[in-house]
Amino acid sequence: MAEVKLLGLWYSPFSHRVEWALKIKGVEYEFIEEDLQNKSPLLLRSNPVHKKIPVLFHNGKPISESMLILEYIDETFEGPSILPNDPYDRAIARFWAKFFEEKGTSVGRSFFLKGEEQEKAKEQVCEMLKVLDNELKNKKFFVGDKFGFADIAANAAALWLGVLEEASGVVLVTSEKFPNFCAWRDEYIYCSQNKEYLPPRDELLAHFRARFQAGAAASAPK
Repeated sequence: MAEVKLLGLWYSPFSHRVEWALKIKGVEYEFIEEDLQNKSPLLLRSNPVHKKIPVLFHNGKPISESMLILEYIDETFEGPSILPNDPYDRAIARFWAKFFEEKGTSVGRSFFLKGEEQEKAKEQVCEMLKVLDNELKNKKFFVGDKFGFADIAANAAALWLGVLEEASGVVLVTSEKFPNFCAWRDEYIYCSQNKEYLPPRDELLAHFRARFQAGAAASAPK
């Protein structure tokens, strides 16, 4: 059997994209937890350009960047298709995946930055949510009624965004402002198809609460 290893972080939405794809395909893998404060020689050697997780190792060969890894997994391993079979639907799925790659980084910045930078990131998140809310009108998922590639790409918006809101006390999403997005998010989180693939929300919440509390303590006047 092919040897598959994943270098990542348990609380990272980017690592989780890859884990999700591996689980959908039924691929057994070894998860190696990385320490970004003290990056391992394995990470620096296997992703020397960006020095970021996740990195997938298949028979000793490294592949970097979560969305590229998803496509590699879909093409390499047997099991349910992650990208749509129809060429048009596949193009649409890739379009929205690219959208999240370009816009999704503002989610984290809207919670962890301060001052003007944080306010700018919040505005960017709200603009992103307006686009998504319009796109998801009368739709269950991004490409028809089947959960797939674009939805996995959107996992930070679906789960991590709400966790960060609760952990920080900063609220960006309401059902009044973004009803279609909220309907998609509820379907995403609570449908039985996805529950087995999502990380425990309470563990994510505890992790990010601790980070925000540590940040607040560090910035408090001495």
